This record gives sequence, C-alpha cells and structure tokens, in this order.
Amino acid sequence: MAGPQLIREVEVALAAVGAREGGLLVAVSGGVDSVVLAHALHALGPEHGLALSIGHVNHALRGAESEADEAAVRALGTRLGVPVAVRPAPPAPLREGCSSRDRPTLQEAARTLRYQALDEMAHAAGASWIATAHTADDQAETLLLRLLRGTGPDGLGGIPEHSPDGRILRPLLGVSREEVLAYASREGIGWREDGSNARGHYARNRLRRSWLPGLARDFNPRLLRSLADLAEAMRRDAEWIAVAVGDEAARRFSEEGPWLWIEREGWEALPEALARRLARLALRRAGRGRDVSRAHLRRMLAFFHTGRPGTAIELPGGLELAREGERFRIGPSRVCPRPSRVFPRGGC
Repeated sequence: MAGPQLIREVEVALAAVGAREGGLLVAVSGGVDSVVLAHALHALGPEHGLALSIGHVNHALRGAESEADEAAVRALGTRLGVPVAVRPAPPAPLREGCSSRDRPTLQEAARTLRYQALDEMAHAAGASWIATAHTADDQAETLLLRLLRGTGPDGLGGIPEHSPDGRILRPLLGVSREEVLAYASREGIGWREDGSNARGHYARNRLRRSWLPGLARDFNPRLLRSLADLAEAMRRDAEWIAVAVGDEAARRFSEEGPWLWIEREGWEALPEALARRLARLALRRAGRGRDVSRAHLRRMLAFFHTGRPGTAIELPGGLELAREGERFRIGPSRVCPRPSRVFPRGGC
C-alpha cells in the first residue's frame, strides 16, 4: 500500500462523506501520519475540487519542541502552497477549578480543546470537512487499551471512520503506520518526531512499542486487520441498536424543568440490553454520562424493577432516580444527601 493504494483509501474516505467541491481542513501535528495525509489530500484536491487548508493546534506541552512543530507545519504549508491556521490550546486551564471526579485527564482536555480549535479554524477557512490522520495502528491501540481498562460493546467500536454528521473524517483509518512510513519514504516526505512518544509512562506508548509488535509476532501477524474488522462490526451493530434505543427513548422520556421523566409502563418487558442502554442515555441526558459505571447501571435497573412510589436512589453528581406514581424521575436531588441506598421521600 506504499503508493496508489494509500491514495485509494483516502479517496474512498472522501467519497463516503461526499467531500467534493468544497473546503477541507486537514489537521497536521507535524508527525508522519498527518504530514502524509496532507500530501495525499494535496495531490487529490484538484481532482475532487477541494480547497485544502491546514490546521495546527499548539498545546504548548513540550516547550521548544512544540514551537518547532508549529514552525514545521507552517513550512509545510508554504511548500504545498496551502494556507495554514494555528490555534494555541494549552489544556491546563480546562482542568482547573474542577473536582477530582470532574477533572479531565491531560489527554482528555487536550483532545477536547483540539477538536474545538479545529472546528473554529474550519469555520474561519470556510471548510465543510475536517480530516484527521488516525491510522489502523491508532485503532488497534484504542481497542486494546479499552479492553485492558474495561469496556462495553460500544467501546469496542473504536474510532469511527467519520463523525455522525460527516464533518470529521479519518481517511487513513484503514492504513497501517508501516504503510504510511513506506509512502513517506517513497515520496521523500519529511516529518517531526514527537519526543513524548518515546516516554514509557504513557500506556499507549508502551502498547505501541512493545505489546502490539509482540502480539503480532507471536499470535497474529494480521492483528491490525483483525482488530479493525472487530471495530467495524461493532460500529455497524451499534448503528442499528442506536435506532432502537432512540425510538424507545422517544416513547418513554420527557423533560420537565431540570428533570428527565421516564414512563414505567412495560419496563419489565424490555430486554436487559435495551433497558441498560436507556439507563445510560438517561444519565447522559442528565449531564452525568462521564460518571456512569456498571454499578450505577445495575442499581438503576434494579430500581426500575422494584422501586416503590415515593422512594429514590442517589446517583453521581447530586442526582437521584425517584419513582413518583407510574413514572420515574432523574435529576437534582430534592432531599438532603444520604448514603447511596434506596430511601423513602421525606425529611433528612
């Protein structure tokens, strides 16, 4: 895939979201994956009527190295004759003033700010699409990390080929990093190496440098393809499951003030997998999706089956799930804090 096949993968990704005759912003960090993607899109741009621009987000996490990355991306834009936009996005402020429960990790904060900045740059450039350079290796790393840390079916869907609205696409998701490097060598493309990728205290780096190569060598030389196939199968399943969940939520959920109300009738007849997804969706709509754990979902499902009128259980972030008549209510607690257990409505 060191040549035309990589280009064909990018063309397929463009076609999947109808990226033609418009502006496209490619996110470039300066590393080999994003630089190769910029070159590939630059080669395809005229044929597809794409007005290419480059977006670089400087998180300022590596001092002089971060500044050198930015300079290299600006130089790439000059060589390709493509406009470059840069946004500073240090993640520290996003982590300040939060409780330990709500504070995002450094990587989570950087990711949130990165996509916000890319969206802003795309709007400023008049770009309808944003391309990021996630590869098959990134997909495999994501799936294995989620498995090692614990995940459910949705987590096994990994990184999607594109966002639900088609605005963000990942044209290299079916291309291995080895193939990206071969393309760069063939085309004489230079890039910046991120020194933090060599630091062993990041789990993803250890997985990338030691575990994945060992698994591929000792168990399955087509490991990347196997994991990519698993992720795609799970995503396809999740798509039609999401429709069923959405239909059931539309029948059962209603919002009144700060509370989400859930109709109780027929709850016992729901398949457990559907009931579990509805419970997760209810927590997410109540603003506590990040805090969901299996223990919370189990308690919610048990309460949906056995909770009596006038009782409630406490949930993360000051929420409660209460039964009032033939409906359940999830939202801010109406009583004083108590230990996490079923309790009758009333005074403290």
